[in-house]
Amino acid sequence: MSENSNAAFSPPSLVMATIGLSLATFMQVLDTTIANVALPTISGNLGVSAEQGTWVITSFAVSNAIALPLTGWLSRKVGEVRLFIAATILFVIASFLCGVAQQMGMLVGFRALQGFVAGPLYPITQTLLISIYPPAKRGMALALLAMVTVVAPIAGPILGGWITDSYSWPWIFFINVPIGLFAAFVVYQQLKKRPVVIKHAPMDYMGLILLVLGVGALQVVLDKGNDLDWFESNFIVGGTVVSVIALAAFIIWELTDKHPIVNLRLFVHRNFTFGTLALVGGYAGFFGMNLLLPQWLQTQMGYTATWAGLAAAPIGILPVFLSPLVGRYANNFDLRVLAGLAFLVMSVTSFMRASFNTEVDYAHIALVQTLMGLGVAFFFMPILSILLSDLPPDQIADGSGLATFLRTLGGSFAASLTTWIWDRRATLHHAHLTESLSTYDPATRDTLDLLGGANQHGAAMLDRIVEGQAYMLSTVEYFTLLGWLFLGLLAIIWLARPPFGAKPGAAASGH
Repeated sequence: MSENSNAAFSPPSLVMATIGLSLATFMQVLDTTIANVALPTISGNLGVSAEQGTWVITSFAVSNAIALPLTGWLSRKVGEVRLFIAATILFVIASFLCGVAQQMGMLVGFRALQGFVAGPLYPITQTLLISIYPPAKRGMALALLAMVTVVAPIAGPILGGWITDSYSWPWIFFINVPIGLFAAFVVYQQLKKRPVVIKHAPMDYMGLILLVLGVGALQVVLDKGNDLDWFESNFIVGGTVVSVIALAAFIIWELTDKHPIVNLRLFVHRNFTFGTLALVGGYAGFFGMNLLLPQWLQTQMGYTATWAGLAAAPIGILPVFLSPLVGRYANNFDLRVLAGLAFLVMSVTSFMRASFNTEVDYAHIALVQTLMGLGVAFFFMPILSILLSDLPPDQIADGSGLATFLRTLGGSFAASLTTWIWDRRATLHHAHLTESLSTYDPATRDTLDLLGGANQHGAAMLDRIVEGQAYMLSTVEYFTLLGWLFLGLLAIIWLARPPFGAKPGAAASGH
C-alpha cells in the first residue's frame, strides 16, 4: 500500500522539485572534478608536494565509492527524502570545513567526509525523480539527470580554474554552501508530504568492513601505482593482496548473508547485468578520454589549463539541447538502438581522435568533442532505463546505488590506467624513435643543423621533438583502444531484452 501511495504522490511543483534535486546532484558531481585544476595552487598554499596534493582527489573518491552501496540500506532506515536532506546539509557542512582547512591533513580528512556524505546523493536523487514523475515522463527525468552528470564534470575544471585564478581556492568549496542550502530547502518544501516507507533491516557490519578494506586498498593501489612503479613496489603488492582477499571475502559474504549491504543478487536480472556492464565500460571510456585529452593538450601541445578545458568543453553542448528530447521520445524506440547509436558515435569520434597529429588545431579538436556530445546525449538515459527496467520497485534504490558505485569505480580504474598506459607507451615509443637517431645519420645531422647544430642545446631540442612524437603515438594508440572498446559495448547492449522503460514494469506486478 505504501508503495502505491508513493507512486501516486506528486509534489506541489514538479519543476521546483526537479530543480532542487538536480542542483544537489550538480553540486556533488561538480566536486569530483572542480579541485583538479586547483591542485597545484592548493599544494603550494598548504606547503606540500603535488603528489601529496592528489590525496585531495583520492580521499573524496575512496569515501564516495564506499558510501554509495550504503544508499539502499540508509533509505530503508530513515526514508528517501530524509536521507536526501541529511546528505545535502552534511555535504554543505563538509564543504565549508574544506574551505577553512589550514593544513593538508585537515583538508584531506574533510574531503573524505565530503565524499562519504555525498555518496547517497546521486542514487537517491535518481530514485526520487523516478517516483515523482508519471510513468510516461520518467525517461525525461532520467535524461535531465544524465545532462547534469555530463555537464557538471566538464564545468568543474573550467569553473575551478576561474575561481582559483580570480579569487582563492577555498571558494571552490564555499560555493557549495548557498547551493546546497537552497536545494535542501526546496526539496523539503516540495517532498515533505511524500509517504515514508521505513524498513528496519539489520546492519551488515562485516560486509561494510570488508567493503571499506577492499575498495579503500584498491583505490590507493590505483592512485599510487603509477608513482610507485606498480608491482616493483612492496607497498603496491601488499595493497593488492589486501584488496583481492577483502573483495573476494566481501562477494562470498554478501551472497550468503540474509541482509547484505550490497545486494549482489541483483545480477540475476539480465537487463541489470548487461546494462550495468555497458554503463561501467562506457563511463570508464568517457572518463578516460576526458582526462587524457586536456592532459595531452597541456603537457604536449602548449595549451593553458583554461584553453584545454575550453577545448574539451564542447562535448557538453549537444547533450544540453538533446537530453530533454531523448527523455521525451526515447521510449517510442527500442532503447538498445539509442544506446547502440551512442556507442557507435563514441567509437567513431575515438577513431577520429586517433587520426590527430601534432599539427592539429583547436577548431578540429573542439569539433570532434562536439560530435562526441551526440553519443553522450544518447548514452546515460537509455542505459539507466535498461538496467533498472527489470528490477522490482523496492530494489530500484539498491540497483541505482550499486550501478553508480560500479560506475564510480570504473571511472577510478580509468583515471589510473589511462595515465599509466599513456606514459608507459610514450616511454616505449621514445626508446624506439631514438634508436634510429645517430650523428652518423644524414637526416639526424640535417635536423640538428636546423636546431642550431650538434651541441647540447640542439640535442635537447631534438629530444623534445622526439618526446612530443612519442606522446602523440601513445595518444593515437589510446584513442584507437577506446574506439574498439565502444564497439564492443555496442554488442553487449544488444544482450538486454525488452520491455524497457524507467519503470519496474512486469517486475512490479510479479511482486
